[in-house]
Parts: sequence; C-alpha cells; structure tokens
Amino acid sequence: MKVTVMKLMNLQTIGLTSALILTTVGSALIVPEVKANSLGESTQSVAVKKTSTNSFVSVGGHKTTGQVKIISANGQKYLEFDSTFATDNGPDLKVVLHRDSSVGAGIEEGSYITLAPLQSINGMQRYLIPNNSDLDTYSSVAIWCQQFNVTFGYAPLPDTANVSG
Repeated sequence: MKVTVMKLMNLQTIGLTSALILTTVGSALIVPEVKANSLGESTQSVAVKKTSTNSFVSVGGHKTTGQVKIISANGQKYLEFDSTFATDNGPDLKVVLHRDSSVGAGIEEGSYITLAPLQSINGMQRYLIPNNSDLDTYSSVAIWCQQFNVTFGYAPLPDTANVSG
C-alpha cells in the first residue's frame, strides 16, 4: 500500500512539474497579435523589445494594466495604450516618458517629460510624441500623479528602431 501511495505521489509531482514547465515555456513563445486600428488611420506598428512585453506594471497600491506601443500615423509618432489599459483614478494624472526602464513610487525632476494629462483611466488612447523628443533617451512610459509625486504604473517602451512615417 505504501509503495502504491508513493508512486501516486511521484506521478502527481511529475505531472505538476510538467504542467508548470509547459506553461512557462508556452507563455514565452506567445507573440501578441496586432489588431487593426479602430481610429481608421494609416498606422504602422513598431517592433517590441525582446526583453519585455511592454505591459504596465503597478506601483505601490495603484493597479495599472494594459500594454503600450509606439505607432506612426500621418507623419507623427504616437504612444498608444491598448484597449485593456486601466489604472486607478487619481488627481492630476499625467502620461510621462521616463529615462529609466522601471519607475519608482516618486520621480525626480529632469528624469521625465510630460506628454499630456491622462485622457481616461481605462481603454485605448493615444498621445502625440513631440517631434523634438529623442525617444532613445527614454526607456518607459509612466502614469504619474504630479500633485503628490506618486507613480501609479509604468511600462517599458517599445523599440523605436522600426518607426517610420
């Protein structure tokens, strides 16, 4: 009886380990699907850095989710949040480009540029990147409460090497 129970426990362990490995490997191989632009504009997607999924990471107690990409439309570059974007509500929320690849709870003057006030706490939205902005000097986008210097979330920026327009 003990041998049968031990064999059953070993099979369960092997099964769980196999499932974990397959899940981990499988998720690393999934490539996000590019969706058509619902705004009816001519756009080009930009290649994504292989080191990240360009997904938002929550900071502190402020849940922030969704993905970001950089697109070119009508000769301009835009930062675009996908339809799954969501963050907590707060006062004076801004969309900023930050020099570091991860953004802490508060940010220092000179380490970012402000693109615009946050349009909505959820859903697809787009922000113009000024032509004089050198995207190579910024590594992430953050949702930031300027009034209280509190970061709600950040996402690594996509690679800009393939942006054209």
